[in-house]
Amino acid sequence: MAVKIRLARRGRAKRPFYHIVVADARAPRDGRFIEKIGVYNPLTSPATIELDREKAFDWLMKGAIPTETMRSILRFKGVLYKKHLQGGVKKGALTQEQADKKYQEFIQNKEAKIQKRFEEVRKEKDALRRKMAGVDMPINVASVEVKEEE
Repeated sequence: MAVKIRLARRGRAKRPFYHIVVADARAPRDGRFIEKIGVYNPLTSPATIELDREKAFDWLMKGAIPTETMRSILRFKGVLYKKHLQGGVKKGALTQEQADKKYQEFIQNKEAKIQKRFEEVRKEKDALRRKMAGVDMPINVASVEVKEEE
């Protein structure tokens, strides 16, 4: 039985929301699945990805094949990097402790970058809201006409 890690679409028309699932390759896209391992919301800025890294890693090690989109999500979340490090451990190039240390450093750096991006987007949204409300608009003295009384 070929097993795939893929997205199952949920949500209404023109408002996609996806579940990250492990399913039999013969099952329909939104049909039966073996296990749900996360969610993906492309409508938020930046896109929200909640993934159980351990379950995804276990399924990859069991031979599950990710789709192209899922491959990029797994790469982004560091699951494929962990698989790469485990290959090094099996070949004897690394010890398990070294691989775990490298993986934790990678995850910490990645989470910091993601948090920084969320903060930047939040600041941009706040600035746009202030601009739309007229709070942050500077007054141009040259454009204001002052009527003098005679």
